[in-house]
Amino acid sequence: MSEQATTPQPTRAASASRWRIDATDIARIAVFAAIMAVLGLPAGFAVFGSVPITAQTLGVMLAGAILGAWRGALSMIVFLVLVALGLPLLAGGHGGIGVFVGPSAGYLFGWIIGAFVVGAIVHLGGRKLTWLRTSVGVLVGGIAVVYAIGIPVQAAVTHQPLGLTVLQSLVFIPGDLIKAVIAVVITMTLVRAYPRAFRSRTRA
Repeated sequence: MSEQATTPQPTRAASASRWRIDATDIARIAVFAAIMAVLGLPAGFAVFGSVPITAQTLGVMLAGAILGAWRGALSMIVFLVLVALGLPLLAGGHGGIGVFVGPSAGYLFGWIIGAFVVGAIVHLGGRKLTWLRTSVGVLVGGIAVVYAIGIPVQAAVTHQPLGLTVLQSLVFIPGDLIKAVIAVVITMTLVRAYPRAFRSRTRA
């Protein structure tokens, strides 16, 4: 009976560790929000519409891969709150509440979910990071999820057929694949050089 009573305790401790945020986590979240701002300094350019091609999706991939699911998503929330407050942190110096009702609104909200999915896959089960799982996480969360949310919203806002919007969005694919490769290489290099940057999610 005593063994049965004590068995759930490690599970509860591990679960609590996933949600606990300390000063180090806050600093890391702030750093990645700042990284997003820096990646937005180069002016984006639009192709076939009003959604610009930017470097900021690289920040989404890195946030999820390095910080993990919840902390990566929180860094995106912090960044987007600053944008909503009017800071010109998006590519080309855009900001303000108006961007959240424009053609790119779905992509912005997709960054939050995308970072979460990247982190959930890359850090699955708290296991050691691998090239394969990191690549899958970055591609699924950093590209597929963001597109899945961004494209329908863009089609709705611009009042054009969904199929046409999908075709127009194919122009983003080559650049996003390059950013995915960069994100994977940076993440796996950082794992070797500075493993303390990666916090275990289940080994509390």
